[in-house]
Amino acid sequence: MRSRVRGTLATSFVGTTAALVALLVPGTAHAAPAKLSHAAAVSKLNATGGIGLSSSGGCSNRNNATCTSLEQVNAATISDVSTLRNASHCALTITGGTEVGHASGTYSHWNGYKIDFSPTSCVSAYVTNSFTRIADRGDGAARYRSAAGNVYARESNHWDVTFCSGSAACTSAAGS
Repeated sequence: MRSRVRGTLATSFVGTTAALVALLVPGTAHAAPAKLSHAAAVSKLNATGGIGLSSSGGCSNRNNATCTSLEQVNAATISDVSTLRNASHCALTITGGTEVGHASGTYSHWNGYKIDFSPTSCVSAYVTNSFTRIADRGDGAARYRSAAGNVYARESNHWDVTFCSGSAACTSAAGS
């Protein structure tokens, strides 16, 4: 029993040390963001209240572009959506998540960083009055950056938001 405990403690110590090195030493790999299932993400959003989900196809299949899916969304993204809801006091309707049909890239919908919202007057006023206007995106979408580094792009029929959760690399990529 004693040797099993020592082995477990040694394994835990090595794993913890590796995680600390990755956090403290520049250039070392960082852990992938925590991911949520669609059901877990919806449950967290329901707990916040005032956040709906709309799907043109009436479905949540990640592999169907007419669905709105939150499957494999970053847990930090869902937390940031809740923060947006609470800070803005606006009802939010998610119209796009991690489903196929969006542009690819590291900080993409598919990889759990981006969410699309209906552009209600409340949401639009909050974004444009609360965040810093930055250069338009290449496609002409007006962009705004929050103090947290999230980037909001006003597309023709929705807000396309990259939730960076404090990652400077993400903010830089979304803002360029």
